[in-house]
Amino acid sequence: MSEFATSTAPADVVRRQYLASAAGDLDALRATLAPDVEWTEMAGFPLAGTYRTPDGVTSNVMEQLGKDWDDWTAHDDTYVVDGENVVVLARYTATHKATRKAIDVRVAHHFIVRAGLIVRFEQFVDTALVRDATTD
Repeated sequence: MSEFATSTAPADVVRRQYLASAAGDLDALRATLAPDVEWTEMAGFPLAGTYRTPDGVTSNVMEQLGKDWDDWTAHDDTYVVDGENVVVLARYTATHKATRKAIDVRVAHHFIVRAGLIVRFEQFVDTALVRDATTD
């Protein structure tokens, strides 16, 4: 097993979460989350709210995105790390299944990582662009 796969460095834990999400590997994604994780999707986003527990996050966020969107992917490109805080600048790409409208939206994610697990997540995204893709 590679050093990256077992690293508890905050940026490595967050990167493993993105890789697991992109691969659709929800078990690997849950393995990056603390048992008491708090995962907040921004107000105005279709899945807005705060979800708790690894199962709560994957069933209420990742599985729901998969039902409504084709090829939902968060492309992480810039990491800013300050201790346990990891801010990732990224973009979402996907196509809404009902409207067939595509998105390519900039996003910022703030993670807090402790003891090798994500304990908090907060999303910042242009919710109007996402919402526009869901309506005719």
